[in-house]
Amino acid sequence: MFNDKSDLLTAENSAIILVDHQPQMLFGVQSADRQTIINNTVGLAKTAKVFNAPIILTTVAAESFSGPIHPHIQAVFPDQMPIDRTTMNSWEDENFVEAVKKTGRKKLIMAALWTEVCLAFPTVSAINDGYEVYIVTDASGGTTTEAHNMSVQRMIQAGAIPVTWLSVLLEYQRDWARQETYDAVLEIAMQHSGAYGAGIVYAQTMFGGHGG
Repeated sequence: MFNDKSDLLTAENSAIILVDHQPQMLFGVQSADRQTIINNTVGLAKTAKVFNAPIILTTVAAESFSGPIHPHIQAVFPDQMPIDRTTMNSWEDENFVEAVKKTGRKKLIMAALWTEVCLAFPTVSAINDGYEVYIVTDASGGTTTEAHNMSVQRMIQAGAIPVTWLSVLLEYQRDWARQETYDAVLEIAMQHSGAYGAGIVYAQTMFGGHGG
């Protein structure tokens, strides 16, 4: 186990939750580039896998309305069936809440489509139930930029902590001497972190180094 001497996020004290990254929900997103959101969400999913952190996948009305979870996300966890719900607020679904409780973690790292509904509602509910919620703003999207931004403000006022997917990846790693995840973290960064990833490729090519 990584020796954690702070209150920072670790794979041992947190769980990652991806809510409703489905076609119908993605179609409605206007607050950010849709492909960028999926890229960031896949990077977050891979972070959970590399560090063996608990991850919960959930969808709403997958068969009747919104479609399955995005295939690039499902591909990271091909054997994990998303928890399908009828409730817009995942915290009002018994199976979902039970899955959260089973992780044994009080720090929840959450991303969702849409920010103003599927992220805001369970975030506020979870905080009210005593959880510490970290909202991954760049792996979430709203129907408008204003909807996304106002919802983020609402959640912060309720006690949520805003983060980005890359900050979660690097907060989990924290030390480049942590060799058991070093190569996998660099691979995720190169695949999903844009300019930072390109910089890693350059550093490896020219100097055999890394970023951080």
